[in-house]
Amino acid sequence: QVQLVESGGGLVLAGGSLRVSCAASGRTFNRYAMGWFRQATGKEREFVAAVDSRGTMTYYSDSVKGRFTISRDNAKNMVYLQMNNLQPGDTAVYYCAADRAYPLGASGSGVDYWGQGTQVTVSS
Repeated sequence: QVQLVESGGGLVLAGGSLRVSCAASGRTFNRYAMGWFRQATGKEREFVAAVDSRGTMTYYSDSVKGRFTISRDNAKNMVYLQMNNLQPGDTAVYYCAADRAYPLGASGSGVDYWGQGTQVTVSS
């Protein structure tokens, strides 16, 4: 069992930066690939970024590549998403996800555990 709790969301101006964090409970955290998904109001959930269980491989959606960076600290059971040059289109609830498989599916249908989400709002 893995429990995920996100934090760090908030309001930021366009062009600004924000880092969201995900704290994981459980001794098996380092067996899971981790990812971030987001869902804007009225839109379907979309994949953002993922990192493998050891933190050696990452991949990103085209919409955030070059602006966002995912990382993890297995010693602290933490996953981070550093978001730079934020744009109004990045406004969404951001969800942390744990998956036994890597890479994570784009739909998130294979995710084993989800966090409750943290709101990120980017104003122009």
